[in-house]
Amino acid sequence: MIRLATDVGGTFTDLVAYDEATGRLTVGKSLTTTDDPSRGVLHVIEAAAAREDLDATSAAYFVHGGTTVINAITERKGVKTALVTTAGFRDVLAIGRGNRPDLYNLRTRSPEPFIPRDLRFEVRERLDARGEVVAPLHEEDLAPIAEACRAAGVEAVGVVFLHAYANPAHERAAADALAAALPEATVCASHEISRQWREYERASTVALNAYVQPILQRYLARLEDALDARGIRAPRYAMLSNGGVAAFAQARRTPLALVESGPSGGVAGAAAIGRLLGETEVLHLDVGGTTAKCSLIEGGRIRVEDTYKLEKTRLTPGHPIQTPVIDIVEIGAGGGSIAWLDPRGALRVGPRSAGSTPGPACYGRGGTDPTVTDALVTLGIFDPQAFAGGDVPLDVALARHALKPLADHLQGSVEAAAHAVVEIALANMNNALKLVTVQRGRDPRDAAFVISGGAGPALAARLGRELSVKTTVAPPHPGIFSAWGMLAAQPRADFRATWFAPLDPEAMAGAADRFAALEAEAEAHFAAASAGPVTHTRALEARYAGQEHGVMAPWGPGDDAARFAEGFHATHERAYTFRLDVAEIEITGLHLEARLETGLAVLAPLSPEGRSLDAARKGERQVWLSPEAGWTPCPVYDRDRLPLDQPLPGPLIVEEATTTTLVLPGQTARLDPGGCLLIREG
Repeated sequence: MIRLATDVGGTFTDLVAYDEATGRLTVGKSLTTTDDPSRGVLHVIEAAAAREDLDATSAAYFVHGGTTVINAITERKGVKTALVTTAGFRDVLAIGRGNRPDLYNLRTRSPEPFIPRDLRFEVRERLDARGEVVAPLHEEDLAPIAEACRAAGVEAVGVVFLHAYANPAHERAAADALAAALPEATVCASHEISRQWREYERASTVALNAYVQPILQRYLARLEDALDARGIRAPRYAMLSNGGVAAFAQARRTPLALVESGPSGGVAGAAAIGRLLGETEVLHLDVGGTTAKCSLIEGGRIRVEDTYKLEKTRLTPGHPIQTPVIDIVEIGAGGGSIAWLDPRGALRVGPRSAGSTPGPACYGRGGTDPTVTDALVTLGIFDPQAFAGGDVPLDVALARHALKPLADHLQGSVEAAAHAVVEIALANMNNALKLVTVQRGRDPRDAAFVISGGAGPALAARLGRELSVKTTVAPPHPGIFSAWGMLAAQPRADFRATWFAPLDPEAMAGAADRFAALEAEAEAHFAAASAGPVTHTRALEARYAGQEHGVMAPWGPGDDAARFAEGFHATHERAYTFRLDVAEIEITGLHLEARLETGLAVLAPLSPEGRSLDAARKGERQVWLSPEAGWTPCPVYDRDRLPLDQPLPGPLIVEEATTTTLVLPGQTARLDPGGCLLIREG
């Protein structure tokens, strides 16, 4: 059984193929085809088939992640969308919340709704918070709305009625009527995506889901046609933002669940590496071509946020979506991030990226702006002939030419300018890593630092040293790690429901009944999938009486009110630094995490045969480590031939097909039998 995973990033499209029978892992990497990413997926599969003799047609499992959804949102390239809502709530999207991301910043502005006011329509109906009918649905209001949508060329419609989370009957009837009247458009209702309260957040969620639904449906159709033409007919899954996977058919219904599809694969992989190393606290950083993404895994569990805010900055609160998303901090600092001078003459790096077209200057594809990759090849860290397994040769002269204007401005050498670019990129990443650790009361010294991405291991040793982590880990095949992580992810679904009740014995009995209903939904959700047991993790959202927001605390079957209260107090104290042991506690919601237990790709232990320092040594390369050290000779090793469990003192370079790892003076590197390259101080 061969398992295939592909990950479409802003610069590269990655492939991992795992043969369960032999344990063989085949990897591939090619430039992303931004006009149609499905072409890049087929290209990387075909290239691996030709180079590695991979029989992709025998694959029995295919999982895919990428940036289709997030790109459509951030680039405002979704379809013309309409919103149908309860009479009197047409302007909820525009009003939003009064919260400011930066309280004293007078330049704060509300985000522009994705759906303009002339395409937001009202229908007469009303339910109360218990789901009981206050005013019936006036279905005659729907016909003129459908006609207006048809005349405006609307391709997608979102339906969100007040309190539909408690009773979706009106919403379902309106969605069915609109779907029948507008067969050329997609129609989605809020209760199909979220059953949580808060009207603005629900409206934002369904609006964005509708906005990208036709885009994702067309993309998946093209990808499936291309796979069929190639003879790859394995069951197809999409990587979800919650760290799980779902069948393509399920992804088509709720495309917003793929908003952080690619990065979540890397986090799933980091959690798997943590289990392999016996580490429960894992700090993960993925440095791709366009962005750097970081997250913290605590107690062996991936942290998932129930409300995610797209495009949130210090100047705007962003667009909230009520879909489970792994807690990821993302910044514009990747290998393709462009170095530039601001109006004051200060050197900056990112967030603008050269992407795959034209790419960094050293790619020789027409790019002229200096990037982090140009800096790394100028400093000698990247071998211009071995980059991306030799598939993307780099031109050092073009890299130096791009960096020359910066060097002139800084009145130094090209090497000094390249070092400055890398230093600023490192500072940006360091700040992002502190956002998920120090600024949340977590100590990075307690964590193993797993770093991946094409540019990640080249920067790993410095970042690990500055954060004083336990161990810096370059996992196997770090340049295509997100794709490997997708093979380590299981089918998962999250079921959330709003429920208000005081914490007492009666509520505990009610919680048991409600979770039983959610578990029945989960079993039905996975019924069409391959056989396997479904495991459940339960949690209750609760708050102190009088609070606006709550925290999610675990709830086990049989837990009484006192036991849950103690867990809630501890969770609240971790989140907000205080607890109120005598305050009344109110339950506000339920969360069921359901996973289908399936066989996962595992890392086969490495064989010691054919491994030695002599076999691994490829030669020596001069590397510019710092202005003080200047050019320093560094031995270069082939990772695939390194001996197991033998400490190697830095400075040194370890090369492999998908990336390059730099080990600094004063550090030692060791390849463990599981295939992880471990870097420690001393």
